[in-house]
Amino acid sequence: MVSATTQCSCTLDPAHLVCNVSPTSADVPALALATRGFAAKDLIDNPDNLARQRVFIFAGGKDEVVPSAVAAQLADYYQRFSVPAQNISKTLLPNAGHTMPTVAYGNGCAITDSPYIGKCHFDGAKEILGWIYGPLQAPRKGAPTGRFVKFDQTPYLPKTIFSWLTGMDTTGWVYIPTACAGGGACRLHIALHGCEQGQDYLPLKSPPGGGLYYGTTFVRHAGYVAWADTNNIVVLFPQAVSIPGLNPNGCWDWWGYTGENYANKKGVQISAIRAMVNQITSGRQ
Repeated sequence: MVSATTQCSCTLDPAHLVCNVSPTSADVPALALATRGFAAKDLIDNPDNLARQRVFIFAGGKDEVVPSAVAAQLADYYQRFSVPAQNISKTLLPNAGHTMPTVAYGNGCAITDSPYIGKCHFDGAKEILGWIYGPLQAPRKGAPTGRFVKFDQTPYLPKTIFSWLTGMDTTGWVYIPTACAGGGACRLHIALHGCEQGQDYLPLKSPPGGGLYYGTTFVRHAGYVAWADTNNIVVLFPQAVSIPGLNPNGCWDWWGYTGENYANKKGVQISAIRAMVNQITSGRQ
């Protein structure tokens, strides 16, 4: 399963090559029609498969980057593909900004600023994982007992495109709980960081703990690891990187800076992450 802090409903601003999200920027019927069109061309799997999924939607009441109205549009989109209402969890934190909510790490909950992780007295990672996978064992207290593994992302990229145009960093991270490293049956969760949260993003001010670059702030502090440790969940943290002029904030491609296939099976980032999943689930080192 995948969790992400970015949203994908936007209007492109040609003057600045960035995306602006507004309460009316998503045309849900048109998006649903386009989805059916992609499926008809075998560019994506059958969207009817979504009906079996469990969807967690979070919005902050003080989020001026992605207005809370987008959450309702997202729910509408999934319901157009027969996702039962009881499979969609919608959470609005009135005092949250544009942030990954945690119990006690990061900025004040209402602040929209680096590291985009907020002390909201709300465990977002727990709610996401628990909603998708069911009741969780209590989280690990203290230092994690599993391993953070930094790996080379470049072998998973297609050879037909210059690597710097893919928007993907040269390395990524995966967290492997001890039980999983020992051969136990484990789940795999993909956690995509948000804009300005990649390890090599250069923020205007250092995240908590210091350092010139954003580093592993999201990997270590977004909240997934403590729950993964005690619930046999391997967490893959792929890493995006800035492209000057095209993707200055190091976002994942949710508007097309890597090409017209960014949202389908041929998309460079989607295919690379799928290859990472295949590698992990194969059991090969």
